[in-house]
Amino acid sequence: MLILHARDTVHRAWLLRLLSAIADDRVLREHLRFKGGTCAALRGFLDRFSVDLDFDLLSKKAISVVRSSLERIFADLALTIKDQSTVVPQYFVRYESPKGQRNTIAIDITVPPSTANVYEVVRFSDIDRFLPCHTVSTMVAHKLVTPLDRFAQHGTIAGRDIYDIHHFLFHGLPWNEAVIRERTGNSLPDFFSTLHHFIEKRVTQTIVDQDLNTLLPPEEFKRMRTCLKQETLSLIRTASK
Repeated sequence: MLILHARDTVHRAWLLRLLSAIADDRVLREHLRFKGGTCAALRGFLDRFSVDLDFDLLSKKAISVVRSSLERIFADLALTIKDQSTVVPQYFVRYESPKGQRNTIAIDITVPPSTANVYEVVRFSDIDRFLPCHTVSTMVAHKLVTPLDRFAQHGTIAGRDIYDIHHFLFHGLPWNEAVIRERTGNSLPDFFSTLHHFIEKRVTQTIVDQDLNTLLPPEEFKRMRTCLKQETLSLIRTASK
């Protein structure tokens, strides 16, 4: 995981502190599966800063016990619940920090997850603990779908999604085709065609700049900002062949 500014060391420390507590909890370790940008960064598959924690929850039946375990951890760590979902255990928790600095961690939990997901147990050296998490191909497949899904659900586009797709495809990482088919209902060629058209039509330079300027080192941001869209489109065309 990249550290961009001195202030981000505090947020990273809180992420790792919270993740360690989750890994040490028997109930959470049994029911949750780690995923998303922070998971990818900690595994060395992503080179940008990621600020939240994302998990799959394997069964709706475990919502109550997972919620109880998470809220106990928040209390133990003196984290304040800023906001939460009344339906699933999703939270925004706040830690103490100087005014104007990042101080909130989102814990986003998907339930039920895709039935095509594949998981594996991995040692995360930053916290010296083992956690079940997405395989690389499952992680990549979900990220490929994310821009379309985010826009369909919220009407928004995140430049970080485009950056992650570029990074994964540029480095030749595989994708779980079954996840893409399940989430989109499309064949792989149709999906890549739709994704290519979406990025070509809707991703602007403003979207790229606003989302990535705090997540990449300044020199890397300057290098990538103007070539990201076109390189991603080229990588998608190559992947679809």
